[in-house]
Amino acid sequence: MSSQKRVKDPQAQKRTSQVSDNYQTNLAGEEKDLDDSKHSLNDEQDSPEDYGHADDQGEDALQIAVRYFEKDSAKTSQSKDKILEKHLKTVENVAWKNGLAPEEIDVLLNVALSGKFGSAVNTRILKCMIPTTLIPEDSVVKAVSWLCVGKCSGSTKVLFYRWLVAMFDFIDHKDQINLLYGFFFASLQDDALCPYVCHLLYLLTKKENVKPFRVRKLLDLQAKMGMQPHLQALLSLYKFFAPTLISVSLPARKKIYFKNSENLWKAALFAVRQRNQGPPPEPLKLMLGPGQVRPLKRKWNSYSVIPVLNSSSCIKECGKTEMTLSDYLSSNESFPLEQLKSFPQLLQNIHCLELPSQMGAVLNNSLLLHYLNCVKDESILLRLYHWLSQTLQEECIWYKMNNYEHGKQFTNFLDTIIRAQCFLQEGFYSCETFLYKSLPLWDGFCCRSQFLQLVTWIPFSSFSEMKPLLFDHLAQLFFTSTIYFKCSVLQCLKELLQNWLLWLSADIHMKPVMNSPLETTLGGSMNSVSELIHYVGQLSITGMRLENNSTFLLHFILDFYEKVCDIYINYNLPLVVLFPPGIFYSALLSLDSSILNQLCYIMHRYRNNLTAAKKNELVQKTKSEFNFSSKTYQEFNHYLTAMVGCLWTSKPFQKGLYIDPEVLEKAGIAEYKNSLNVVHHPALLSYAVSFLLQEWPEERTVSVSSIRGKKWNWYLDYLFSEGLQGLKLFIRSSIHHSSVP
Repeated sequence: MSSQKRVKDPQAQKRTSQVSDNYQTNLAGEEKDLDDSKHSLNDEQDSPEDYGHADDQGEDALQIAVRYFEKDSAKTSQSKDKILEKHLKTVENVAWKNGLAPEEIDVLLNVALSGKFGSAVNTRILKCMIPTTLIPEDSVVKAVSWLCVGKCSGSTKVLFYRWLVAMFDFIDHKDQINLLYGFFFASLQDDALCPYVCHLLYLLTKKENVKPFRVRKLLDLQAKMGMQPHLQALLSLYKFFAPTLISVSLPARKKIYFKNSENLWKAALFAVRQRNQGPPPEPLKLMLGPGQVRPLKRKWNSYSVIPVLNSSSCIKECGKTEMTLSDYLSSNESFPLEQLKSFPQLLQNIHCLELPSQMGAVLNNSLLLHYLNCVKDESILLRLYHWLSQTLQEECIWYKMNNYEHGKQFTNFLDTIIRAQCFLQEGFYSCETFLYKSLPLWDGFCCRSQFLQLVTWIPFSSFSEMKPLLFDHLAQLFFTSTIYFKCSVLQCLKELLQNWLLWLSADIHMKPVMNSPLETTLGGSMNSVSELIHYVGQLSITGMRLENNSTFLLHFILDFYEKVCDIYINYNLPLVVLFPPGIFYSALLSLDSSILNQLCYIMHRYRNNLTAAKKNELVQKTKSEFNFSSKTYQEFNHYLTAMVGCLWTSKPFQKGLYIDPEVLEKAGIAEYKNSLNVVHHPALLSYAVSFLLQEWPEERTVSVSSIRGKKWNWYLDYLFSEGLQGLKLFIRSSIHHSSVP
């Protein structure tokens, strides 16, 4: 590079800028002129000053344009400006339609960042840097080297970093780019570049990149610029890798800290992926075994959001000969993911696997999901969460003003995410953030099944924080929707509770780790679970009132409390929460025998859990953290007395219930207190009649009041034989048979 500096005339500079602006603002007219004068332009290329030659006319127009940018220099003449505009339009048209090959991106990146042309041209070139498949890592490294020369403008640098973040998953390797970590970190000094450099560093950071001097620099920047989201993101990642280096408090919950850098290239990337991937396979059940299954036929315009699995590196030796384990151990090369077909193969090559450059590809591959479970690398999960959060936001159809054109595509995408979460038995934080953002816009109908399944996998956290973000909006939909939606929500919340309990039962006795979503105290964690249960109780009471005490809805409510009643024994957690009185008495006085049977089973399990809790030392040890008071026992005893009175002693509601005698007299059941038992209960009366008709068919009149003494015991055996096992467990555990009427 020459050491002489070129002195530019300010007037000439001004004239050049005016010419450039003129062509920028008159693109439509120029395009028409270029089409009309196609032959004249070809003739102009024959001159020695111009780039084109006669023997190039048969070559591809894109190749001619790329060579023009590579070899020519910026000159200010009208003919050159026309040729420049022509080749620029050629590159733009091909890039936005088909994408650019790796070698073409390599050339054009150098042109854009070398400063050979003006800022406007460089910007247009960067905006059309859309790959057909992958971007060579060497091209990115060479492009970054131009940033050190200082030839390009500040706006071009910002656009380049935005492009680098947006295309991060398309870069075939990351090793050499990681070696430039220090250079990128130094670029944080630039206020304009800082948000985008933070985003890039967030994607690149590994544990070995976290150094004390970098932590100090980030803290200094935060003190200077304030609590910027992009700085918080990088500090949070640093704190995860090195908790002892960062003492400042940061948000414990993972959020989306960065603006979407892919917006400029969204439409083009969508089209390129659609063309390159072809018809996607139908969603398949994740299972252990080969990853390739022959896809079923799909419509011609179908499109999969999940990228195709491609290795981020190509290994020629593996394509030619089969390498042994010792060969892999002695080499630094990675195993190609396309050849990964079985679980034993995964175990044999787990040390030399390199995840795909597009992290979304792992969602459709059960073997790679196993790998994610085994390799606890936070940076891998962060890449996946970043890809998920951006894709969910881009593909969500109710973000597109109710544009349902790609509804099936988005539904399939959600199904794939749900299958991956079920396979891993773990929720993704990106999906949680997506739910918080999208629930206020959701109509309760579109993708209902998928949306509610995403709710079931929300990671455990403080209920008080989640309530205004999620559960308050869900309650509004619950109250204003059909009974079928109400039942779906209750089933969803039951599965959410189960996932939380499983997670807590596995980790509650482990020492809390830094930035864990788990509460720091046992009582705090139990309070969150308790608040969720009380929330469902409130929904249930209001739902029963709105649906006129529907038996169908009550079944789903009791299903939820079947899970609640066994928390202490099944999950070894110090928590017992009873259902509210509105649910208990609705079930106790139901006309449906299955409801009564289910209630009896729940009360039997509550009794076992409370009995075990009283004997267990764990309750006494955690009393200071979790308020496990005697009020729960008193409430249960009150419920138990009411049930025994309704089913056995014919003396229900001795306390806590008053009915106006005039109402009872008009109804003809003034002696209601002696009218309820296992024979006269409305839900069991039909069983009593069937029992008498079966045992004494010759009797002309049937009197259920005759079921006493021995007949009472025979009647109980008849009830138990009819499948009322909940009633059987309750009577045998809570009632002494010496009190048979």
